[in-house]
Amino acid sequence: MSKIIASAGIRGAHKIVDRAQEAWKRAMDAHGANTEVGFPNTGYYLPIIYGITGHPVKKLGDMETVFKRCRSLLPAMVKERHHLPYLGPALDAGMAAVFAEECEEAIRYLDHPDFYLTGEDVTADKIWLGAADDIILRKRGIEFVDGTAPGFAAILGAAPTPQIAAKIALELQEKNLYVFMAGQYKGKHFSEQLIEAGVQIGWPTRLVSFGPEVGAAVFALGFATRAAMSFGGIEPGDFRKILIYNKDRVFAFAMTFGDVTDEWYANGLACVNYGFPVIADTPIPEVLPTGVCTYEHVVSNVPHDNIVQRSVEVRGLKVTVAKVPVPVAYGPAFEGERVRGEDIFFEAGGGRTQAVELVRMKEMDEIEDGKVTLVGPDLDTLGPKSKAPLAIYAEVAGRGMQEDFEPILERQIHHLINFAQGAMHIGQRDIAWVRIAKAAYEKGFRLSDIGRILHAKFHQDFGNILDKVQVTIFTDPAKVTDTLAKARAVYKVRDDRVEGMSDEDTPTYYSCTLCQSFAPSHVCVVTPERTGLCGAYSWLDCKASNEINPTGPNQPIVKGRVLSEEKGQWEGVNGFVQKASRGNVERYNAYSIMDEPMTSCGCFEAIAAVLPLCNGIMIVDRDYTGMTPSGMKFTTLAGSVGGGAVTPGFVGHSKLYITSRKYIRAEGGLKRITWMPKRLKEEIAERFNKRAVELGIPDLLDKIADETVGTTEEEALAFLEAKGHPALTMDPIIQ
Repeated sequence: MSKIIASAGIRGAHKIVDRAQEAWKRAMDAHGANTEVGFPNTGYYLPIIYGITGHPVKKLGDMETVFKRCRSLLPAMVKERHHLPYLGPALDAGMAAVFAEECEEAIRYLDHPDFYLTGEDVTADKIWLGAADDIILRKRGIEFVDGTAPGFAAILGAAPTPQIAAKIALELQEKNLYVFMAGQYKGKHFSEQLIEAGVQIGWPTRLVSFGPEVGAAVFALGFATRAAMSFGGIEPGDFRKILIYNKDRVFAFAMTFGDVTDEWYANGLACVNYGFPVIADTPIPEVLPTGVCTYEHVVSNVPHDNIVQRSVEVRGLKVTVAKVPVPVAYGPAFEGERVRGEDIFFEAGGGRTQAVELVRMKEMDEIEDGKVTLVGPDLDTLGPKSKAPLAIYAEVAGRGMQEDFEPILERQIHHLINFAQGAMHIGQRDIAWVRIAKAAYEKGFRLSDIGRILHAKFHQDFGNILDKVQVTIFTDPAKVTDTLAKARAVYKVRDDRVEGMSDEDTPTYYSCTLCQSFAPSHVCVVTPERTGLCGAYSWLDCKASNEINPTGPNQPIVKGRVLSEEKGQWEGVNGFVQKASRGNVERYNAYSIMDEPMTSCGCFEAIAAVLPLCNGIMIVDRDYTGMTPSGMKFTTLAGSVGGGAVTPGFVGHSKLYITSRKYIRAEGGLKRITWMPKRLKEEIAERFNKRAVELGIPDLLDKIADETVGTTEEEALAFLEAKGHPALTMDPIIQ
C-alpha cells in the first residue's frame, strides 16, 4: 500500500468526518433529533450505512451512532517519519469517509429539498440527479442482469476540455457502461462539460450527473450497495458478502480527472473496498499489486485517449461492442436518447405520417444477403425538418428460421434503431415513430443505414437461425401504403394465432433464468398465457431464444402430469424448478397469489398484493410512485417480494398478464382486482374490457378503485361498495 495514498486518504477521511459531524450538529439544533431523514423513494434508508452496518438511519438522532462508528474506524494521522499505515486502516478510513458523506447528503436533502431532481431526466436549469430511487434501481437493474450494461464508471472532477469529456463519455457509452459523475476540478464539472459539448445527459443516456461535490460519489456506491441487497438477496449488515458481490458482479471502476485531493483519496479508498479500482489522469502514486481488487488498485498518469481502454482492462471487464457499419456511434447506451423538436432533421410516423415495419420469412433463393434498397427520396432530397411516410421491410431466410420468429425479429427493430446515436424510434408495427437528428445527418447518416443496422444486428443476434437478411426502406407514399396494407393482414393472422394458444394445449413451456445472477433461487416459467415477469419475454420469445441459444436461459420444460388445473401446477415444471433453483423452491402455482405463488426476481413490471378488507387484490406498476392501499409504495413492496422468494399474498408479474384468462385464476381472476393506478387502468383498458365482456361484467374496469378514489383500503372499500364490485360477494380470499 502506498504510504502517500494512505496518508492522504486518512487525512481526507478526518476532514470529511469532521465536516459532516459539524453539519449534523447544526441540523440537530435547527430541526431536532426526531426529524426524519433519508433519500427519496427508497426502502434502503441511507444505503451504504444500512448495507454495511445494518443500521437504518431514519431520524437525525440516528446519525449519532454512525459518527461514533466513523470515529472508531478512523486511524490516527500518519506520522511523517515513522508511522507506516497498512492497507486495513486505510480502507477503514475510506468507509468512515463515505458513511459521513452519506449523512451529509441526507442533511442536504433535509435543508435543501429542491437541490436534487427526482426522476431520470435533467432540466435546462438543473442537472443534479442525486440518489437514484428504487424505481430507477430496479428499472436499470435488468440491464446489468442481461449484460446490456456490464458495469459503470464513477467519474470525479473534470476533463481538460469539454471536447475531451465528450470523447471519453462517448467511448464509455459505446462500451455500454453507465457513467456516474460527481465533484469538480478548478470550478468545472464533467457533466457540465458534456452539456457544453452538446451531449444529452441523464439516466436515459446512461450519463448520470449525481452532484456537484465529491461527496455525491456516495450515490454511486449506494447504487452498488442496494444492487447487492435488492438483487443479490444479501441481508443488511452482511458487509463481507456485499463487498464480495460488488467485486464479482458489479463491474465498476473510478476515474479521476484533475489533481487528486485528500478527500478524493478517501473516496478512492472506499471504492477499493468494493473491488473498484481507481484510474487517474494525473501522476499520483500507484498501487499495482492485486489484493482487494481483481487486478491493480490504483493506476495513474493514463493519457486521455487511452484511459477508457485502460480502465476496462484494469477492472477485468469483458465488453462486447457491436460493430455496425454506420457513420454514427452505436450501442445500447444511446437507446434512451431523445431527438427533440429543434434537433429534428427527419420525422416519420407518430401521427404525422404513416410509418410501418414488417419482417417476413423467405426461401433462401428468394433474397440476397446484405442487399439494402431505398425506394423513394432520401434525406438529402427531403431536406431539413422534413416529414415523410416510411416503411421498413426486412426479409429473412435461414435453415433455422420459422414463421413464428417473425414478430420476435420485428420487435427488435425498436431497440436496434435506437442504438444509433441521433436516431429515435418509438412504438412498433404500424404505430412506429422515427426521428433522425440533424447531428446524425451531418455525420453522414442516411435512411439506408437503417437497413445496414438491421442486416448487421440480425446476423449478430440471431445468427443461429438466419443466413440471409435483405432490407427495403420505402419513402415513396404509394409503396408505403401498399406495405401498410400487407403488414396489417400479417399482424391479424399473428394475433389470431397467439390469441388462440392456451396453456392446456401446449405440452412444453419455457424457463427464464436470466435474473438468477441477482436472484439465485428465482425461476420464471413462461407459458402461452403467462408472460415473463419483466414483460419482455413471451412464450414465442423464449422459443426463439432457445433456438438461437440452446444452452441459454430459456430452456424447454415438458410440463408433464397436471397436479392442479385450477392453480396451474405441473409435475414436470416442479421438477425443473427444484433443479434450477438448486433446491430452494420445490414447487409453485402459476395461477395463484395465495397458494405457493411463483417466485419474483425484482425486474417485474407490476406487483399484486392482497387487500383483505376488500376481499380482493390491488395491482401497482413500477411507474406509480404514490402510496397504495396496502400501506406500501411499489419500492417497499418490491423489496419484500423480490429476490426469488415465494411470498403468499404477493406476486410480481407483467402488465400483459393482467388480462390473461389465467390471471390468478385460483382466486377468481379479474373479478378479484379492486385497485389499480388510474394510468395503468387506461393503458390496459382495451384488453381488459374484452375479458370483462367474456365474464359478463362489461363495466368491471369502472368498478375498480384507483388513486383518485383513495389510497387507503378503507377508501377503496367505500368505492367498491358504492359500485357493487363483485369481489365483495365472493368467497373470502384469505381462508
